[in-house]
Amino acid sequence: MCDIVADGGYVTERLYYSDSFMREFEARVISCEREGQRWRVVLDRTAFYPASGGQPHDLGTLGNASVVDVADADDGRVIHYTSAEVPEGPVIGAIDWTRRFDHMQQHTGQHLLSAVFIDLFEFPTVSFHLGREISTIDLEAPSVVPRHMEEAERRTNEIIFEDRLVSVRYGTAEELAEAGIRKKVDREGVLRAVEIQGIDRQPCGGTHLTRTGQAGMLLLRKLERRAKSWRLEFVCGGRALATARTDYAALWHSATLLSCATSDVPGVIGKTLEERRATHGAAKRLEGRLAEHEAKSLLGTAPMPGPDGMRVIAVAIADATPSYLTLLAARLISETGVVALLGGVPGGHLVFAQPRGVAADMGALAKEIFKDFGGKGGGAKDFAQGALADGERVEAAIDSAKAKMSAETQKQR
Repeated sequence: MCDIVADGGYVTERLYYSDSFMREFEARVISCEREGQRWRVVLDRTAFYPASGGQPHDLGTLGNASVVDVADADDGRVIHYTSAEVPEGPVIGAIDWTRRFDHMQQHTGQHLLSAVFIDLFEFPTVSFHLGREISTIDLEAPSVVPRHMEEAERRTNEIIFEDRLVSVRYGTAEELAEAGIRKKVDREGVLRAVEIQGIDRQPCGGTHLTRTGQAGMLLLRKLERRAKSWRLEFVCGGRALATARTDYAALWHSATLLSCATSDVPGVIGKTLEERRATHGAAKRLEGRLAEHEAKSLLGTAPMPGPDGMRVIAVAIADATPSYLTLLAARLISETGVVALLGGVPGGHLVFAQPRGVAADMGALAKEIFKDFGGKGGGAKDFAQGALADGERVEAAIDSAKAKMSAETQKQR
C-alpha cells in the first residue's frame, strides 16, 4: 500500500524497488486528470519506472490505456501519463517487458563497467546516459587509450560470464558508506543500493538484473574526448548482439565490394585511400593546367574592351565543376581589365569574378540573377558564386548577367 503524508496525499509504493522483473501488477487509481492530449494518472502502487538517473521511463498499459510517459513528482508520487482516461478504482498495469529488460541489461552493464574502470585504472564515472540505441559513460581520466578499453571490456565480460549475483540492500548513508559503496551520497533517510557480488556496491533507484549473466555480453563502441572527461559508448545484451550483427554485415558487404577477405578490409581500404589521394592530387594539378590553357584560349578570343575599358568574358562550359570554374575565373581576372561570368553545364554552378577596383558589384549581380532564374548563392563585391535550380538555364543566366553589366555601365556614363 502507499504511504499517507501530512497533507493527506499519497506516496506511491514503488514495486520495482523490490522486484524489477515484475511484468504485471494490480493497483488502485487514486486520480486521473486530463492534461492536454493525455491523462495524468496517480496510482497507490506501481511497477512503472519514472525517468531518473540517466535511465528512461517505462512504457506499457494501464487497463486499456497506453502509458506514454512516467515521471516523479516532488511529493513522492509517480505520475503516469496515458493515452486515454483510466477510471478511478482497481486497474491492471502491464510493463513493456522488451523495453524494461533492455534497460536493465544496459543499466546493470553500466554499473559493472564503471566498477571495472575504477578497479583496473581508478577512472571514476561522472555521468551515465541510457539512449535508445547506445549508452554512454563519461570517465574522469587524464587519458583513455585502446589498451584501457580492451582490458575493461575483457574484465567486464568475464564477470558477466561468471553469472554473479546482483542484489539490493537498504541503509542510511552512513551504513552504506561503512559497507563500502562506490559513490557517496548526502541524502538523509533510508537509501537503496545495488550490489554486484565481489565488484560493486552503488546507491541506485533504478531497475536491474538479478545476475550478471542476464546481461549477455558488453561491447565497447566508441571513445571521444569531452571538455573535462572521456565519453565511452557501450551496448549490452540484445543490443550487443544486434550491433555485432550490423557491424559484421557492414564488414562483409565492404569485403564483397573490395573483392577481398573480411580480415583484409582495413588494409585494402588503406591502400585504396592512398591511391585516391594520389589520384586526387594528380587531377588537381591537371585541372590547374587545363584552366591555364582554357584561360589563354578565352582571352585570345575575348571581345574588345567596352567604354569602361573592361573585357567581359561570359561563357558556359560543359562539365565544369565548381572548383574548376573558380580556378578559371581566378586565372582570367589576373589579366588587367577582365571580368569573368562563368557557368557550368549541366551542373548549374555560376562564378562571377572581377579584379579589385572595378566599379561593378559581383555579389549584387549574382543576387539579381539567382532571383530571376531561381537558385542560391552570393558573395562579395569582387567574387560571387552559387548554383541555379535548373542547370539548363545557365547560358540564359550568363547572357542576362552580361546584359545587366552592360546596362549598368551605360547608366554610369
